[in-house]
Amino acid sequence: MEGKALILVALGLCFQSLTTSTGVAAASSNRRRGNDNFKDIESKFALRTPEEITEDRCHLVPGDINSVAGCNFNHSSKTFVVIHGWTVTGMYESWVPKLVGALFKREPDSNVIVVDWLSRAQQHYPVSAGYTKVVGQDVARFINWLSEQFNYPLDNIHFLGYSLGAHAAGVAGSLTNKKINRITGLDPAGPNFEYAEAPSRLSPDDADFVDVLHTFTRGSPGRSIGIQKPVGHVDIYPNGGFFQPGCNLFDAINQIATKGLGDMDQLVKCSHERSIHLFIDSLLNEENPSKAYRCSSKEAFDKGLCLSCKKNRCNNMGYEINKVRAKRSSKMYLKTRSQMPYKVFHYQVKLHFLGTESVTQINQVLLLSLYGTIAESEDISITLPEMSTNKTYSFLIYTEIDIGELLMVKVQWKSDSFFSWSDWWSSTGFGIQKIRVKAGETQKKVVFCSRENISHLKKGKDPVAFMKCYDKSLNKKDV
Repeated sequence: MEGKALILVALGLCFQSLTTSTGVAAASSNRRRGNDNFKDIESKFALRTPEEITEDRCHLVPGDINSVAGCNFNHSSKTFVVIHGWTVTGMYESWVPKLVGALFKREPDSNVIVVDWLSRAQQHYPVSAGYTKVVGQDVARFINWLSEQFNYPLDNIHFLGYSLGAHAAGVAGSLTNKKINRITGLDPAGPNFEYAEAPSRLSPDDADFVDVLHTFTRGSPGRSIGIQKPVGHVDIYPNGGFFQPGCNLFDAINQIATKGLGDMDQLVKCSHERSIHLFIDSLLNEENPSKAYRCSSKEAFDKGLCLSCKKNRCNNMGYEINKVRAKRSSKMYLKTRSQMPYKVFHYQVKLHFLGTESVTQINQVLLLSLYGTIAESEDISITLPEMSTNKTYSFLIYTEIDIGELLMVKVQWKSDSFFSWSDWWSSTGFGIQKIRVKAGETQKKVVFCSRENISHLKKGKDPVAFMKCYDKSLNKKDV
């Protein structure tokens, strides 16, 4: 049902001109009332516990001191505030207890508050989008009351908002008496917010540090499910932010075949919700955080041109992110696996093709195999838009396992088909003398040399091997 709801976003865009004056008027009215009257706050604040991560058993009620004591709020620990997004069912989605449980596993003594604005979140999308301002004000008034009534430090507070909830978190952060410590935006909603001014959406000004995961930005600006533009201090775009591995039609068909039509909605919300599961992964796998790299574009990243960690050019994704604040938002990229743990290992590969004749091939597939001290990863497929003699090409590949220190690289030029007449008769080949590789996670640069001075790569033939021949740090020259 939730997946169908996401599909309806597109229909909802046709009605963006509908008024949301009810939400805005309520927000203005609330601001005039101040913090001495909380009866108009409709949002609920449930304090969950490690023993009960699925249900809202105890609520913190703004203005009611006894509710804070009765729910055993820990005044000396950090507080996470989880804000859900749009819904049609009026119920929490399954990711909520998963995130709550992961937060408690990482920070057992913390307070985890789930904000319930379900009744407002299940309206027609443009109406619910307008309500994020009111919900944000509800949250801000609640946080200000905690701070004033109990002298609770705002630098102990971390908002986590998903989809519309990310913008509600931003509004809340902009209205607290002092800036809270951090806001994490989990694929903030795109429709109605792509071109909105900063006070109406998540922005870097809403907390001391704002980090954002963009996982479903496919489509034109303003019509993609997730917001496309950077809205934090650090904005991370896993797999380019467009679409996530494991969320395609083929995977959905397999899932339906094994689990039935009940999981069909996963096809729609899979990439959008992946932002949450990537953050959960960072909580549960703290020893092996996924690393993201600053880059000007997805295209440059896919060429392997951005695997540098100098001057804060790389960062951890998720909970253990380094809080780097720059004048401009840092757009960062990484690849991931299709399931948890999502971490992969990135490599830049540079090849120079030699030849006595001018030869160009279009859209050719190479298979690379990496062999290391721990393991190997074979037949990594990469499609080169162009292969020409006497030109150098750079591209990104990644492995799903840690293979250790690189020792050998093999390259094979894949045939167009199992049996191709052109491959059989063609004598076209490319000479390769060296292969340069840079490992993103270790920042090590290695050169691999042909055993025969120059190896000849031919289409459909056996792979050619290159052995490690130079492993000193190449500080004066990038790979």
